[in-house]
Amino acid sequence: MTGRYPLAGTYHEARFALQAPQLVMRATTMVEEETGLHAPGIAEVAVVSRREWVEANIGSFSALVKPAEERLAAQKGIGAKIAAKITAAELGAVLGLLSRRVLGQYELVLPRADGSDGDTVMFVGANILAMERQHEFRPQEFRFWVALHEATHRLQFLGVPWMKEYFLGLVNELVAASVPEKGTLSRVAGDLATAARSGEPIMDETGLFGVFATSTQRDVIDRVQALMSLLEGHGHVVMDRVGARELVTQERMSQVLKERRQDPRTAMFMRLVGLEMKMRQYDDGAKFIAGVERHADWASLNKAWESPANLPTLDEIKNPVLWLERVG
Repeated sequence: MTGRYPLAGTYHEARFALQAPQLVMRATTMVEEETGLHAPGIAEVAVVSRREWVEANIGSFSALVKPAEERLAAQKGIGAKIAAKITAAELGAVLGLLSRRVLGQYELVLPRADGSDGDTVMFVGANILAMERQHEFRPQEFRFWVALHEATHRLQFLGVPWMKEYFLGLVNELVAASVPEKGTLSRVAGDLATAARSGEPIMDETGLFGVFATSTQRDVIDRVQALMSLLEGHGHVVMDRVGARELVTQERMSQVLKERRQDPRTAMFMRLVGLEMKMRQYDDGAKFIAGVERHADWASLNKAWESPANLPTLDEIKNPVLWLERVG
C-alpha cells in the first residue's frame, strides 16, 4: 500500500535528515514567540520512510486499543476473530495509503509500543521530496514551513500542561465504548433506512465509525472534533502567519496544500474512513481563529489553554462569538 518513490533512501533524504533538527529548532523558537507557549527540552527529530511511519503508528494504535482488544478476546465465537481480522486489515490499508500523503507528524499524542511517551517530530522523507519536485517548491522553505506546523503541535501538547492527558482521555473513552454490542446491526439498519427515506446523507464526515457510533460515542466524537479543529486551525494559522513573514513562497505552498486536501479523487476514501472530518478540522479551526481575532484579538485565544472547561464546543467552533461570551 505504501508504494515506492525513486529518491527514498538516497542521499537527498540523508541530507534532509541532517538539516531537519536545525529546522525544527528554528521553527520552535519562532512559534514560541508567536504563541507564548513554551516546551521543555529539545524534541527528537527523525526523517523516516513510509514503512517506518506506518510501523510507528501501528505500535501507537496497538497501545491505545489494547483495552478494546482484551474485551474482544474475551468474547467467544467466530465473530470476535473476524472482527479482529477486519480491524487489522482496515488499519493496515488506511495507514498504508495515508503514508503516501503524510508530510510530518508530532508523536507525543500517541504512546509508543513499549508504553513510553514520545517527543519526536517525524518527517516522511519520500513525501517531502515528492512534493518539492512535483510542485517545484524551494526545499529549504518547504521543509521549514512543514516544521512550523509540527513545532506548533508540539508546543500545544507540551506548553499546555493538561492537554496531553485530556486528549488521551477522550481517546480512551472512545476505545472503551468501541466494542460492538448486541443489537448494534439492527439499530444501524434502522438509522440507515430512516436517513434514506428523509433524503439525508447515509454517512457523514465521521465515516463508518460514525455510522456505528452510539449516542455516547457521538458525544465524545464531537468533543474530539472540536478539540482537533482548535489545534489544527491554530497550527495552520501560526504556520501561515510565521511563514508569510519568513518565506517568499509561503502563499503558493499554502494554496497547493489546500487544493491537495480538496482532491476529489480521494474524497470517497476520506469519507469512508472518517478522514473527511480531519480535513474539515483545518478549515473550521482556521475560521474559528479568524472569528476570535475579528471579534476580540489574538491574545484572547489564550483563554482556551487555561483549562479543559474553556475549550470551545463544536457549536462554538462554528460560532466564535458564543465561545467569547462564555469564557468572558
